[in-house]
Amino acid sequence: MSGTTTAAVGLRRRAAGAGANRWVVLLVLCVSLLLVAVDATVLHVAVPAVTEDLRPGAIELLWIVDTYPLVCAALLILFGTLGDRVGRRRILLFGYALFGVASALAAFAPDAQVLIAARALLGVGGAMIMPATLSILRQVFPDRRERALAIGIWSAVAAVGAAVGPLLGGFLLEHFWWGSVFLVNIPLMLVSLPVGRLLLPESTGDGKGPWDVVGALMAAAGLFGVVLGVKRLGGGEDVTGPFTVLPLLVGAVLLALFVRRQRRRAFPLVELRMFARPAFSTSVGCIVLAMLALVGLELIAAQYLQLVLGLSPLQTGLRLLPLTVAAMAAGLFGARMLRRFGPRRMVASGFCLTAGAVVLLTGMGREDDAALMLTGFVLLGFGLETTLFGAYESMLSEAPPEQAGGAAAIGETSYQLGAGIGIALLGSVMNAAYAPGLSSVPGVPASASAAAGHSLGEAYAVAGRLGGDAGAALRSAARDCFVHGLHVTLLVSAGLLLLGAVMALRLPRVMHCEPEGGKAEVPAPRDVAGSRVSV
Repeated sequence: MSGTTTAAVGLRRRAAGAGANRWVVLLVLCVSLLLVAVDATVLHVAVPAVTEDLRPGAIELLWIVDTYPLVCAALLILFGTLGDRVGRRRILLFGYALFGVASALAAFAPDAQVLIAARALLGVGGAMIMPATLSILRQVFPDRRERALAIGIWSAVAAVGAAVGPLLGGFLLEHFWWGSVFLVNIPLMLVSLPVGRLLLPESTGDGKGPWDVVGALMAAAGLFGVVLGVKRLGGGEDVTGPFTVLPLLVGAVLLALFVRRQRRRAFPLVELRMFARPAFSTSVGCIVLAMLALVGLELIAAQYLQLVLGLSPLQTGLRLLPLTVAAMAAGLFGARMLRRFGPRRMVASGFCLTAGAVVLLTGMGREDDAALMLTGFVLLGFGLETTLFGAYESMLSEAPPEQAGGAAAIGETSYQLGAGIGIALLGSVMNAAYAPGLSSVPGVPASASAAAGHSLGEAYAVAGRLGGDAGAALRSAARDCFVHGLHVTLLVSAGLLLLGAVMALRLPRVMHCEPEGGKAEVPAPRDVAGSRVSV
């Protein structure tokens, strides 16, 4: 081999991170994901302490909680495609740095406005980190079989992060002040920055044509409007209110203009032709439907456990823990299931298993049935994670390597949109089934019944103010109506999940594991011993 050829091969190996074991790279990426997943939920338990210390108004408190996921969802496509252009590792490292700075700013925020700004910066950092981890994973694991295992570990870590957030936040709040839930990010980022710079591979897309700045800003503004409108609907805001309708309309128009712009450009920001591939578009739809069911059900289940059964927040978390453990198991065994059953049967079976679990949970009533809930939550967690794993793996494998960042951003955006729509849709179904039963409770004034129809928590407050037989009757009726609404919501969710199972029939029957050949941008990395990994 000539010296020139040897040098060229060496450069390609360094660009692909060949000097580092790909499983070590996966470990670094999983730490990144864990931080972002934890930060999405860690603040929930700190809200009372933040409220007592900073005294935010109702609107400010809403923005403190919602700014991070809102900004993160809006900027995923922008930074995912920018990483394809300027380097995915570069964007990831910038995300690390920004996440650390924003965490320090949030920890020592003197007032609500500074905390909101810090949460927005955390959202920017999260939007840099999330698609970069998946797109780098796509490059480091060109063998689909190994990539499936890596995605399974990646998704299991995401499930752990979502569960660890509230537990970690509760532990820190017992021993320190509320800012510690943000401060814990800083040492991890200080380690991740040099380790990531040393071990993570740099990769880009084909680099053809200029980066579409206008298109990126249109996508960000459009997603911001749509996600904001959906979140307001999920929060019970008036559907016809200007602050709900206007963001939705403006966001939808901007996204439509973005799609039109991408179709006309010679070098589009997002290659919309990916959606012409049945496996890609179907996978995106499956992610939306799976998240739609999961987030809405988790929210309603938490209310049921605390308000109907009277469990404490810690007991509620422990009851929901089997769902997370089952999701972790499905992620770790996902690669083996995908090879054996193929994407179509795996995703469709995951949807069907989840629908069965949801129907089983309709057996929950006014009395505690721990065995029923344990069985239902285990099946729910395993089925949903099986679905999400198969959908993510199929979506990422269908995307061209040069569009890995954009594809990962589309997947994460679908995840966020599905979660927001799920809260709005299932919350509306719950309210529609819950409120009518309280319209005529014997001995309860109409005004009190109307107030109690807003939520079960408010019904308990009204019942406490009424007292006596009227209060007891209202409390009992509200509990019964909530259980009825829970059953209706579960059945609607089961229908949506079965719709997802039908949609999954468009996925490929078998998992194609042939080498990527010329499509792969980089050769397979070497393992610790230096031998070539077969693909």
